Amino acid sequence: MIDRQKNIPTLRAIATPDRATSVKARESWQMWGIVSEFVEATERLSEVRPAVSVFGSARTPVGSPRYELAVRIARKLSDAGFAVISGGGGGIMEAANKGAFSGPSPSVGLNIELPREKCGNAYQNISLRFRHFFARKVAFVKHAAAYVVMPGGFGTLDELSEALTLIQTGAGRKIPIVLVDGSFWRGLLDWMRERLVVDGMIDEQDLSLMQVVEDADQVVDAIFDFYEMRGFLQTAVEREQLLYL
Repeated sequence: MIDRQKNIPTLRAIATPDRATSVKARESWQMWGIVSEFVEATERLSEVRPAVSVFGSARTPVGSPRYELAVRIARKLSDAGFAVISGGGGGIMEAANKGAFSGPSPSVGLNIELPREKCGNAYQNISLRFRHFFARKVAFVKHAAAYVVMPGGFGTLDELSEALTLIQTGAGRKIPIVLVDGSFWRGLLDWMRERLVVDGMIDEQDLSLMQVVEDADQVVDAIFDFYEMRGFLQTAVEREQLLYL
């Protein structure tokens, strides 16, 4: 019989007492830092509703067609009564904050400390700073009534996948996920349909969780159409779901 017993050391088993103490102390204080990010985000964003989280590439040049489209989308969302939440950085994030900042509803930036992003953009009425990606990701989805996803890279795809996973599994409430610019997303959606659906990795109906649009008016219409019959207020079940994100 194979002996599956393994000697797995614990923090208390670290050879050097001084090192063991410093490691334990740092890990403990780190946990309080994580909790503080969740608490601050909840306190500052709990009454900012309804809100829409906007995602897209930080590398989108200022003044480019996609940048200007993001500005128009965010301004229309702000005029329609939606707070706009972005990652607080440059590119599409800056454009989203800029459009909302010029409108009547709050412009929110969930800034992350990264080597390439030392400071947030200048168009934020509410500015939060995170050191931990997972705390920031919870804030994006917890306080959003919709996701607007513009062309972007790994970070944008990560946020899109996170939202799709939460909704598909029932771990998160169903919200509209609006993809902007069909020519950009077509290849990914075709691959999902031809590989993930055909290979049984997802159900075909899972693709209906996303809607593709081309302009700012369609973004606003898609969100209002989704909530037309049920309103923006969260149900008791949805509030419970959000506690366990």
